[in-house]
Amino acid sequence: MDMRTPYAKVTGKGSARDGTGHFWRQRLTGLANVPLTLFLVWLVARLAGADRPDVVALLANPLVAGLLVLTIISVCWHMALGMAVVIEDYVHAEGLRLLLIIGNIFLAVAVSGVSVVAVLMLSFGG
Repeated sequence: MDMRTPYAKVTGKGSARDGTGHFWRQRLTGLANVPLTLFLVWLVARLAGADRPDVVALLANPLVAGLLVLTIISVCWHMALGMAVVIEDYVHAEGLRLLLIIGNIFLAVAVSGVSVVAVLMLSFGG
């Protein structure tokens, strides 16, 4: 049974079959961000006023470095998902929308990549 309208049938537009997956990824990253953000607040408070050797010593702990990497990845992924929804909802020009979605993905990957490399460099004492 086809639930599409006659107009949707003619124009070939219909369900992209991705809305539910996107919805759940956004909710799951949001849920993961709650404890990870609490960890980040603790880490920032712990390192307030610390010098570089103290930061390197704390990030040498694999649990701390691992949680910080997970925080970076989860927050950047959540950011990219949220911005994609905003772009898709409010940018109506097809070309500009595509350009902004590509830029959004590149920005999220660049920010998370540079941040993870910085954390790993500090955690290995570099």
